[in-house]
Amino acid sequence: MNKHLYGLMKRDLIKIVACFILLIHLSENYSMAQTVKPVTQDSTIIHQKDIVDVLQDNFKIHLRADSTKQKGSGPYFSLMPVVGYSLQSGLTGALVSNTSFYTDSNKSRFSDVLLNAYYSQYHQYWVIANSNVFFEKIKLHLLGDTRYYNFPTQTYGLGNSTTLADVLAIDYSYLRVYQIVLHEIKKNVFAGIGYNLDYHWDIENNSLPGKALDEFNKLEKGTQSTSSGLTLNMVFDDRKNSVNPEQGSFVNLQYRSNLTLLGSDKNWQSLIVEARHYLNFPASSHNVLALWTYNNFTLKGTPPYLDLPSIGWDDYSNTGRGYVPGRYTGRNLVYMESEYRFGITQNGLLGGVVFGNAESILRNISSNVHTIIPGGGFGLRIKVNKYSNTNVAIDYGFGVGGSHGFFFNLGEVF
Repeated sequence: MNKHLYGLMKRDLIKIVACFILLIHLSENYSMAQTVKPVTQDSTIIHQKDIVDVLQDNFKIHLRADSTKQKGSGPYFSLMPVVGYSLQSGLTGALVSNTSFYTDSNKSRFSDVLLNAYYSQYHQYWVIANSNVFFEKIKLHLLGDTRYYNFPTQTYGLGNSTTLADVLAIDYSYLRVYQIVLHEIKKNVFAGIGYNLDYHWDIENNSLPGKALDEFNKLEKGTQSTSSGLTLNMVFDDRKNSVNPEQGSFVNLQYRSNLTLLGSDKNWQSLIVEARHYLNFPASSHNVLALWTYNNFTLKGTPPYLDLPSIGWDDYSNTGRGYVPGRYTGRNLVYMESEYRFGITQNGLLGGVVFGNAESILRNISSNVHTIIPGGGFGLRIKVNKYSNTNVAIDYGFGVGGSHGFFFNLGEVF
């Protein structure tokens, strides 16, 4: 490890430890100050603390009504300014929000809407809106993913063997609109159709000739590209809270057919196979072992380069912690991750995670996995809304070739 990389990692770790010690101190002081007994029957919720409680008690910042009297179906709103750093974006400021609510009186499933806005020192700016809404009385489940990017960034060519020296500087604007309507055909099983649009324009590259540039120009012709298609979807979901699940499973199958009839530049088809599982470990605790696999296959035809399966470009941009988005790209992506989530303070304000992941780019869907690209790291969780159990996730990830950086989320990574 060179001295420059060691210095960066050392400074980053010092920042994490300093923030961690401060939050521990505030959390312990707040816990000791609480002498009022719960006034509702749900003592588990009342004894849980979040950052709003800490700010109100320690700094007299009034952000909401008496937290012991919160009840009903929501909405429960969380808003947090975040400053971070990544290899892709440099120093980045973000305003991240989460709104969770119940749509029926049974309160069996949380619905949630995430709205995040970012601006980076490299003059990148982007806005992401994700929605996950249940209407249980009429057995409908609506999923949405809408994004706008103005995004000078980098890519590294196709396959597993690319290096940081293969970097290709690109610039583009991007609009994504994914909307899915699902109907519950039996308990926790949903089927439905959707529409996906990926539109890139003002595409430019400013790189020296080489393999990565040749691959990019072969698949991304001209200054714009459009992929427009219908999707068929099957979902199994018995999680009670998708923002921060403690138990349950989620399985997602999506077949996408892009058609020139719908405005796509070319016809091509893809398949996404995704599964997540959560269990308390130990069983008597609130600690969670979370498992995730995300696989994106090109079945027929060839997508534009910017629509190929790629690390960091899943629905929530969370695959591949330890790497910049787009670091590994190809026709077929196989990805697995596991994470252990544990409490640090008894009042739930602070938690921690350790995680590991592995991915591989396959030339063909039937190819054997010969190269595995590992990643891993650790993180801190800060409770920002105890009613929806929403955390700010601050992770530090490592990858091969000296790749490392901070990764931020409002809500769990998966």
